[in-house]
Amino acid sequence: MHCVSQGSTEFRKLFISLFVLLIVTLFSVSTGNLYAAAERAPAFEVLYEQECAVCHGNELQGEAIGVSLVGSDLLHGQSLEEVAVSIAEGYPDAGMPAWSEALTTTQIRTLAVFIIEQRDSMPYGEFNVRTPMQFPEGVVASNKHAFKVEPVVEGLDQLTFSMAILPDRQFLVTEKTRGLRLISADGQHSTMIQGTPKAYHNDDNPRGGVGWMLEVILHPEYADNGWIYLHFSDRCEDCNAMSRQYKRAASMNKVVRGRIEGDQWVDQETIIEFDKASYQIGSDIGAGGRVAFDSEGHLFFSIGARSPNTMSGVQDLALPWGKIHRVNLDGSIPEDNPYVDDDIALDSIWSRGHRSPQGLEVNPLSDELWSTEHGPRGGDELNIIKSGGNYGWPLHSLGINYSGSEVNYGRDELEFFRIEDIEMPIVDFTPSPAVSSFIFYQGDAFPEWKNDVLMGTLKSRELFRISIDGSRAIEQEILLDDFARVRDIESGADGEIFLLLEHGEGSQIARLMPESVEIAE
Repeated sequence: MHCVSQGSTEFRKLFISLFVLLIVTLFSVSTGNLYAAAERAPAFEVLYEQECAVCHGNELQGEAIGVSLVGSDLLHGQSLEEVAVSIAEGYPDAGMPAWSEALTTTQIRTLAVFIIEQRDSMPYGEFNVRTPMQFPEGVVASNKHAFKVEPVVEGLDQLTFSMAILPDRQFLVTEKTRGLRLISADGQHSTMIQGTPKAYHNDDNPRGGVGWMLEVILHPEYADNGWIYLHFSDRCEDCNAMSRQYKRAASMNKVVRGRIEGDQWVDQETIIEFDKASYQIGSDIGAGGRVAFDSEGHLFFSIGARSPNTMSGVQDLALPWGKIHRVNLDGSIPEDNPYVDDDIALDSIWSRGHRSPQGLEVNPLSDELWSTEHGPRGGDELNIIKSGGNYGWPLHSLGINYSGSEVNYGRDELEFFRIEDIEMPIVDFTPSPAVSSFIFYQGDAFPEWKNDVLMGTLKSRELFRISIDGSRAIEQEILLDDFARVRDIESGADGEIFLLLEHGEGSQIARLMPESVEIAE
């Protein structure tokens, strides 16, 4: 450890970390421990500065006795695991000591995550909400297809979430704090649909509100029956003990369906809702909110870790949050759901241990349910969702808590815990790009992408393509980099790809169109 002066950058960062820790602790006490103080202030930079900066520089730029850790390839590998091994084992012949005895495994992984974040230009706390969108000029040449990206719809609310494309090529878009919007195919005209469940706006903190509109999705036989499903956060005031104790609105996910006649929402039916006693006062940021259909007449929907501390209740089968649920299209419960014979569990639960599900799709080749999910700091996931599966949160994650500590909340309350009982992701994304929605591409406009996963991200502003072989990811490619926060993805009737782009000064819909350019093999 080295000393720091009061005027130095190191001192300021250390002071800020300690100040945040003090505020969090005091806030926890003053609110009756509503927000648990289990996580301390971020320690990643402080740990790096204590143990690494003297050799590698405060900005990772390198010093006389240590190489630069950014801006060029690392001699012993670029991946998170390779960096962690390099830290743990060292290279004594080259002057780098082994740290495995001086630091814990968690501290070594913390340093590796911090280094990779800086190398990938994804520093903690930067979400790029107002970073200008960067539409590529001209043709983008990817590994298998060339394409252009063009805006189709502009001027949407900053907090968009979901998009559905009607048979006549019009768009339905949910705006979290406003409701459901119908937009013409050319993007020139739009109207808010009246009579839908109410969406609420929080003037003090629009991005941290309660009572949001989430997913819009068409019934698989929409052309015949006109049904449209809405997944939203149902808000109530003074409706349960928690709401009354803290004098705050509470909410919980709810799914309904209805039809649109003109600009009116009609024929609404409730598909599923939960007892008001389970409603939570935490923000809808972690609400999940996606919906998917399989080929056998089932509807899946996701609910994130909605308790105020994001950890409590996620593993509890008597509570709805932190779960993916499965019902029939009319809301009735399938007889083969995994917990229908459990007197304590909610019989709609399909899987548990979910922190913040962001995408939900059924693989058309296997009819298996897949999801994307946010981890804490690191540990974003692409998963296959199995009946009765436990996806770990908050018992385990490949990411790290924001404090730098291991994710292991609640293990001491279990009779026994085995990592083998946790379903591991198909793909782990560390550092976290903030994965969002995705599709299994089925169109004809990009034939070489058929059955591939096309996945958006928020923080890193990237569009990924992932080739799948059964349950394995065999290829990853970044189609668009430093582009925009991609909130949702849909494929049009002709196979074009539409992206719902979220931005703090107005969201947009963009379209990927194939371009006839020869791609080098």
